[in-house]
Amino acid sequence: MDLSDSVLDHLRSVAALPDLTDTRYEIESEIGRGGLGVVYRAHDRELDRPVALKVLDSALAGEAQLIAGLEHPAIVPIYETGTLPDSRAFYAMKLVTGARLDHYLAGSPSLSDRLRILRRVGEALGFAHSRGVIHRDLKPQNVMVGEFGEVYLMDWGVEAVTGTPAFRAPDSHLDQRSDIYALGAMLEFMLPASAAPALRAIARKAKSIDPAARYPDAPALLADLERFQTGLAVEAWREPLSYRLRRFGSRNAVLLWLLAAYAGVKFLLFFLRNL
Repeated sequence: MDLSDSVLDHLRSVAALPDLTDTRYEIESEIGRGGLGVVYRAHDRELDRPVALKVLDSALAGEAQLIAGLEHPAIVPIYETGTLPDSRAFYAMKLVTGARLDHYLAGSPSLSDRLRILRRVGEALGFAHSRGVIHRDLKPQNVMVGEFGEVYLMDWGVEAVTGTPAFRAPDSHLDQRSDIYALGAMLEFMLPASAAPALRAIARKAKSIDPAARYPDAPALLADLERFQTGLAVEAWREPLSYRLRRFGSRNAVLLWLLAAYAGVKFLLFFLRNL
């Protein structure tokens, strides 16, 4: 009996499903797949809740241990790790609902919202670096924005991961500053066309070809963003005098108006006295 292509595709997908017989999970659907494994939406029978279940080659099982040791609001928590009958590893984690960052940006969020998201990513990155962990594959596709504005940095890489070309540092050896390069590339990707030169300068500094010329760590980059948002000069950009005057006027608008009013009153009184 000949089987249609659709039936054959269905049989192949069923045959490829992981055997979860000895676990508490039931697969509901596939969420996505990549070079390191497949992520499924699954149901946790014991706690009666949905979870994301990632199945990957046993040689990459260290990824689960790596992420499980990172407890941070912007890093997805791991609930359980284990090994399947076919020797593949799996881990169950919080099921994040929302939009990938690249899709979220299609909705044209405000600049302040874009910078808020980048700040959350940078904070998670800084925390991981303080624990001796680097991401290795930082890009918009690995950031999720939740339904209520939560931000999650996903898919932490392992030794086998070299990153995505558009966001990968040209370094022969990956370390924390390689992640800083990727964070700068992501900032550049997130900025609207009308973004201030100072913001683009921050992205360029983070993306310096020479790792020593980049920000030394994520907090340093975030501090420059903070300076921009509070109306201060950023370290990454030697701004022209016209920008300095404009920034001074913006930060001191009330004072300048008061001085102008005072000068106006003094002139009026002088004029009246000399009539």
